[in-house]
Amino acid sequence: MGAAWAWHAARVSVEPIILVVGDEELLVDRAVGEVVASKRAEDSETEVIDLGPGALEPGRIRELTSPSLFGGAKVLVLRSAQDLGKDLTAEVLKYAKAPVEDVVLVAVHHGGAKGKALVDGLTKLKARRVSCPKVTKVGERVDFVRAEMRRLGGKISADAARGLVDAVGSDLRELAGACSQLVADTGGKIDDAAVARYYRGRAEVSGFTVADKAIEGQLGEALEQLRWALATGVAPVLIVSALAQGVRGLAKVGGAPRGARGAALAKELGMPPWKIDRVQRQLRGWTGDGVARALTVVAEADGQVKGGAADPAYALEKAVAQIVTARAQRRAS
Repeated sequence: MGAAWAWHAARVSVEPIILVVGDEELLVDRAVGEVVASKRAEDSETEVIDLGPGALEPGRIRELTSPSLFGGAKVLVLRSAQDLGKDLTAEVLKYAKAPVEDVVLVAVHHGGAKGKALVDGLTKLKARRVSCPKVTKVGERVDFVRAEMRRLGGKISADAARGLVDAVGSDLRELAGACSQLVADTGGKIDDAAVARYYRGRAEVSGFTVADKAIEGQLGEALEQLRWALATGVAPVLIVSALAQGVRGLAKVGGAPRGARGAALAKELGMPPWKIDRVQRQLRGWTGDGVARALTVVAEADGQVKGGAADPAYALEKAVAQIVTARAQRRAS
């Protein structure tokens, strides 16, 4: 497990100044939550002040960190600290040189070059740093699942963890929810069979089968699989995610450099060879214009489903039909 995950299985130590760096929202929220929980374990009356840059003005830091007439501890959380600006950054750094007793200041910075002066300044002042980088690689998500299971008191093999990632997807919140459900339902020892029983039959087979059928132009079967998936409780967001992944795969492989083969192509695209072979077979029924149209369709469906469409099932059925139609553009041209 990498250093970025070191805090994951243990509480974040409470120090006067804490710098949380990264844009993985679940990890950021947990890091801040651990600080608050630890402080409230010391003082149950701890006041939490959670602010964005727009809620701050010169002098406000000093006001917020001043001792209360009634005493008591405080946790001051500064969100999106990269947007504080020059004056407020200077004010935070000035405060960090002489922090107030019983006050914990947590600066949350998304990472990157913007607002780097704050990160550099707090680092020089020996602020406690917690890294919450975006989890982008499959291996990192597998590590997350295994760490999450340990945090919950369970245990999962590497193969089962990878199966869970394949079934549920890349969203860490959904993966964390799946881990919690598995530990609660199995008693904590999770193998590949348990993952298959609870998730693979629903997310991997249902969502990705719908996508495959649509991409291959099999409208009737795609709609049948879609209705079955929804009837058995698969979240619409998982299905639209599978559709999006399928269509993006077409665009990725279709746009690959000509002449690239085997391991070189797999490295170029960041996809396993077996998946590239499968997508290449699916591409035989598509044109570039059709893929472009399908990309627009899944983007619209994603917005409708995640935006709380009144009837997500209808939005998904419409998307499936439009993807099949986009594929048929080849025959019409």
